[in-house]
Amino acid sequence: MTEGQNRLTLSRSRRMIRKGDFERAFAGRCTAGDSLLVVYVLPNGLDCPRIGLTVGKRHGNAVQRNRLRRLLREAFRLEQHNLPAGFDYMLVPRPAPQADLATYRQGLLRLAAQAVRRWQTRPPQTT
Repeated sequence: MTEGQNRLTLSRSRRMIRKGDFERAFAGRCTAGDSLLVVYVLPNGLDCPRIGLTVGKRHGNAVQRNRLRRLLREAFRLEQHNLPAGFDYMLVPRPAPQADLATYRQGLLRLAAQAVRRWQTRPPQTT
């Protein structure tokens, strides 16, 4: 593999794992959504995007939820180099008829770009 090619792996460093990471992403309240997916974004201070998934029980039994997680993880894996770097992306699917991989890939790109634009144009927060 040459240096110019992007690797399409999804290592542990590309995933949000700690509970605090998930809480900060939800608390940041910078979202974009459509009928299939809601994307929360938060800067992570890294040079790569990271993914977090939350799939609730309203999406069906464990088999259905795991299939949805795999689809969303695969969409992120394939599009990670097209997403704005330096952000955590929390993906929350909406209860709807299940879509295919291509639909989730397009939605992820569109919603991630929209949420990042909202983050960059939001007024500074006072703590």
